[in-house]
Amino acid sequence: MMLNCALSKYCFRIPENYPLALAAPLPCAGITVYTQMVRHKMNQPGKSLGVIGLGGLGHVAIKLGKAFGLKFVVFSTSISKKEEALSLLGADQEQMKANGKIWNYQYFGSMEAMAKSLDFIIDTASADHLFDPYMSLLKMGSSIGMKTVLGSATGGMKYIQEMIDLCAAQHIHQEIEVIPIDYANEALEGLIKRDVKYRFVINIENSLK
Repeated sequence: MMLNCALSKYCFRIPENYPLALAAPLPCAGITVYTQMVRHKMNQPGKSLGVIGLGGLGHVAIKLGKAFGLKFVVFSTSISKKEEALSLLGADQEQMKANGKIWNYQYFGSMEAMAKSLDFIIDTASADHLFDPYMSLLKMGSSIGMKTVLGSATGGMKYIQEMIDLCAAQHIHQEIEVIPIDYANEALEGLIKRDVKYRFVINIENSLK
């Protein structure tokens, strides 16, 4: 009993209705965005959120944002992800950087058209990029125009369990590709080529048979 109590401090409870393969990336990509959204009160229905990057982190931020009742736009350099953001993820708008401008399905113009329109922005892009242009899209936080930039990479046990329970209750699933362990090298090559939607999960049980 003492052993069980000790181990419980380092274990997560996965609801029976939540597939284990889908739960696997939650303590990584999921908690990276969830903790910040909750800590900084991005879970307020009706607020607007901008998500920079539509990859392993960005698509989770969008799905969580939908559960929180947020309105959001997606900023991506991959034009090919437009339909995915609009249909699979249900983004309100799909903003694409193209030749230094912003493009979406409604207009081709500059970022000035979206100035001071967003309550929050989450930057999930791993590639080098300028962040200053996006700051102009944030609403003012006070009468003197305060804006806050914060950063963090993960969250604690409490937030992880809270997030898992929310995802199970709201049927929030990350987009994954389940692979056998002997496909690991090919998966790494796929990551380098950005050919993955959006997380690889290794099926250890079947790989050992």
